[in-house]
Amino acid sequence: MEQKSAQDRSPRSPSLSTSDARRAIFERLSPITGWERVAVRDALGRVLAEDVIAPCNVPAHDNSAMDGYAVRFADLGHDETALAVVGTAFAGKPFTGIVGAGQAVRIMTGAPIPQGADTIVVQEATRSEAGRVFVPPGQESGQNLRLAGEDLAIGGVALPRGKRCGPAELGLIASLGIADVVVRRRLRVAFFSTGDELASIGRPLGPGEVYDSNRYTLFGALSRLGCDILDMGVVQDDPAALEAAFREAAGNADVILTSGGVSVGEADFIRELVNRLGEVAFWKIDIKPGRPMAFGHIGDAWLFGLPGNPVAVLVTFYQFVQDALLALSGVSPLPEPVMFEAAAAESIHKRPGRREFLRGQLATTGGRNIVRLAGTQGSGVLRSMSEANCFIVLPEDCGDVAAGEPVLVQLFDGLV
Repeated sequence: MEQKSAQDRSPRSPSLSTSDARRAIFERLSPITGWERVAVRDALGRVLAEDVIAPCNVPAHDNSAMDGYAVRFADLGHDETALAVVGTAFAGKPFTGIVGAGQAVRIMTGAPIPQGADTIVVQEATRSEAGRVFVPPGQESGQNLRLAGEDLAIGGVALPRGKRCGPAELGLIASLGIADVVVRRRLRVAFFSTGDELASIGRPLGPGEVYDSNRYTLFGALSRLGCDILDMGVVQDDPAALEAAFREAAGNADVILTSGGVSVGEADFIRELVNRLGEVAFWKIDIKPGRPMAFGHIGDAWLFGLPGNPVAVLVTFYQFVQDALLALSGVSPLPEPVMFEAAAAESIHKRPGRREFLRGQLATTGGRNIVRLAGTQGSGVLRSMSEANCFIVLPEDCGDVAAGEPVLVQLFDGLV
């Protein structure tokens, strides 16, 4: 683990830019160790711990990519060619004869190419009459064939280690006849909320209390990543209680996530505690919302101290924590965010200095990508995240944006 950072030693130290904060995180992380062998269906969302090697060709044999006729290209002329149809080939029930000169075999998609044939003419391009098929000119040699090993060649790497398995990967593994694969163990994440004002759902609020929504937000985000999660509930703003929670979390998890308690208020003990128990690498970032975010470690457990405001929790999770969790889980390479430009539907006020992540609604109108703000943009208004389908990303040096100007958007669909 790293030594205490300069930013941590001085409470007046400047906050980090988004890129510097990500660099500070990822230069410290390395994937967890440990693996297990699981059945293919249980590999969904898991990270491969070793390459999946193809034990066979896919497809296993040359076959037809279309319904049509298997012919010899040498028989085709510059004019329409008449060929005698001598049989039919089905997927799973091949034609066992040999296609000779002047002959053709009716063939279905996926059926093995009959011996002697080298070209498939699609059914729609032909006409048939009295046991013969008439092939128009203009065909190409070898057209509409799928060659053995075209998708996957025997002995080749079908899927590399570090690949996170989705539905397509499960199907690909099954296409090789492989029943189980070796995956990294699940990342263990402990999380809790801090604050005397937080109430659990299911009971009436007391004076000054609010319901704790952040744990449910984080539960959803962590569950989608396939982590083993330990929900430690709400921890009060008490140094002894917080220290006990940190020690328990560090002893049982690879990562600790907290929400609240990382700013400079009188009751914000987390940064001080982590400094005493481990290391704080940084605790301020030049973003909005989410400036007070701590990163460090306690023992062998990495710590992400997220802000208390609900929207800031999601912004910092998606922009920093999610990729860190994927990297710790062994995902390589990390997925690139889906980002592109869209025209602002309205003017947006912004002061230069911080990168802002506004919640937006992206739509296509008249062939143009248009994005508008998704309701009130306060960091406590979680409804803006529910109504949005993207972040509007305004860089540090950006000022006010006029209606119609291009802005960068990051789709939520790319956030796992």
